[in-house]
Amino acid sequence: MALQESFEIQGNKLFKRRSWLPVLILVPGAAWFAYLTYLRNEVMPWWLPVIFLCIGFVGLAIRIATVGHTPKGTSGRNTTQGQVAEQLNTSGIYSTVRHPLYLGNFFMWLAPALMVLDLWFVLFFCAFYWIYYERIMYAEEAFLRKKFGDAYLEWANRTPAFIPSFRNHCKSTLPFSVRNVLKREYNGFFNLILVMTAFRVLEFAIVEHRFYLDCVWIGIFTAGLLIFLVLKILKKFTNVLNVEGR
Repeated sequence: MALQESFEIQGNKLFKRRSWLPVLILVPGAAWFAYLTYLRNEVMPWWLPVIFLCIGFVGLAIRIATVGHTPKGTSGRNTTQGQVAEQLNTSGIYSTVRHPLYLGNFFMWLAPALMVLDLWFVLFFCAFYWIYYERIMYAEEAFLRKKFGDAYLEWANRTPAFIPSFRNHCKSTLPFSVRNVLKREYNGFFNLILVMTAFRVLEFAIVEHRFYLDCVWIGIFTAGLLIFLVLKILKKFTNVLNVEGR
């Protein structure tokens, strides 16, 4: 099998299983974090994990800027059906980078990787993330190229894959939808807070041998949980967050 076809097949398989990525990162990350925390035998100052959380929120902001302008039937919406795209997104954030959602995911999962406080693990995370998502991006772009032809090639030639460039930025053709963002991103928002909080609890358990969480993180977790529950209830029992065509 040619390398091109091999990459495409691998990418399609990984695309359907991309929700596994957090597990593949968090399990070894948590184990290494626990080991290093035991060796250091001290708890990080409260503000350092907050900085890491803010880095994760940068990724969430990128996803929000993407999802807020994304129409229905866009590639990446349905993992069971594989690649889906009724139209080619080339405006808004898609005019600056071809894979903004994956760029956002990178920063979101970089946050817990930074919690480990080990440069080698961060480098491992970056390499693993790139190898994993490179295949997915390759398969996604192969699909888009077959479906949209020259229109895709023209867009790809002027738009970088992963590192944004604002040279050819153009305004989105769709207005920003807050409701669509709230409907689609509340899970990722809370999962990020939950993972970061779990690392913090684990840290105190190892160093101080007790179940404890400092006041700042209690506030962050409580606020995140309340927002998550409200949005989950609204999505499940009402149509408040539904937006036609999104």
